[in-house]
Amino acid sequence: MIAHLKGREKALEGFGWKGKKAEWIALVCLHSGVFTRDQISDWLGIHRHTARRFVRDILDQRLGAEDALENRRVCRIAARAVYRALGAEDIRHRRIASPVVLMRRLLSLDYVIGHTGQAWLPTEPEKVAAFEALGIDRRVLPVRVYRGAAGDTRRYFPLKLPVALGAGRALFVYADPGHDTATGLRSWGHAHRQLWEELQERGRSVEAVAVVRTDSEFDRAEKVLGNWADPTRSPGRSRAAATGREIRREIERIEQGIRGRDESVTQEHGSVRGCLARLAELRAALPTAPAAAMIDGFTVWQSRRLSGDLY
Repeated sequence: MIAHLKGREKALEGFGWKGKKAEWIALVCLHSGVFTRDQISDWLGIHRHTARRFVRDILDQRLGAEDALENRRVCRIAARAVYRALGAEDIRHRRIASPVVLMRRLLSLDYVIGHTGQAWLPTEPEKVAAFEALGIDRRVLPVRVYRGAAGDTRRYFPLKLPVALGAGRALFVYADPGHDTATGLRSWGHAHRQLWEELQERGRSVEAVAVVRTDSEFDRAEKVLGNWADPTRSPGRSRAAATGREIRREIERIEQGIRGRDESVTQEHGSVRGCLARLAELRAALPTAPAAAMIDGFTVWQSRRLSGDLY
C-alpha cells in the first residue's frame, strides 16, 4: 500500500488496471502525467519489451499518447476519464506540454517512485489544505495568476513539484529540467521563502531536494542549496536570519498600509512620505541579512533512469 494514494488506485479497476499496475498509473497521473519505459520497467520489475507492450495497450485503448522529448518518445496518460476516476480531473498533466515541462515532470516522478514512503501531497488542493491546517495563510504560498476572459485564476504551487509534509518535517523537491544556470532553482527558492519561514516558526524543519541529471547540474545545485543551509551558522547568524525575516515583514506591513490607505500606518511615520523613507531604510538593511530562502537541510539526487536515452 502506498499511503499517499489513499486507495485511489482502486478506482482504476474499470480500466483493467489492478495491483501494482494500478498503483503505477495513479502515481503517474498524480505526479507527472508522463513516464518512460525504463521507469515502468524498474517499477514493475519487467523487461523493457514487456513495458513496451504495456504502453502499446494504453495507446490502443486511447487512454494515452506519445510525446517527443530529446528525439525519443515518452508516454503520457491523456484520457480525462482516468484523472476523473482518481478525483484529480483538474490536474493539467494530461495535456501536451513543452520539453522543459515534460522533463521536469519526469524527474519529479523519478524521485517520487524511489521515495513512495514520504507523505506526499500530490494535488494542489491537498497542498493548500495541508498548510492551511497548520494555520498558514494562502498569501505566503507560491502562486501564479492566469488571466482569462472569465476572470483571473490563481494556481498555487504552479510548477506542480513534489511536496511532502510529515510530523515535524517538510520536504520540497525541485526538478532541474536542464537549465544552464541556477536561476530556476533560485526563483523556486524565492517563491517558497515565506512558506519555509512560517513552517520553521511552527517548529517544522524544512528540507530541500534538487533532482538533476548531469554532474554539472549536481555541482551547481549543491552549491546553491549549501548556501541556503550553511551548517556553520553561529547563534549570532541565526539571530541575523530572524532579523532579516522581521525586516521583510515590516516592509510588507508598511507597503500594505500604503496600498490600503491605513491611517494608523501613515501616522506612525508621519505621512506617506515618511513611510516611503522608512521603506528605503529597511530595504537598505536587507543586503546584510542572510539569504531569503533558509532551509534546515538538503539533498542533491541524480537520476539514473533519465541520465541517458529516455525511451
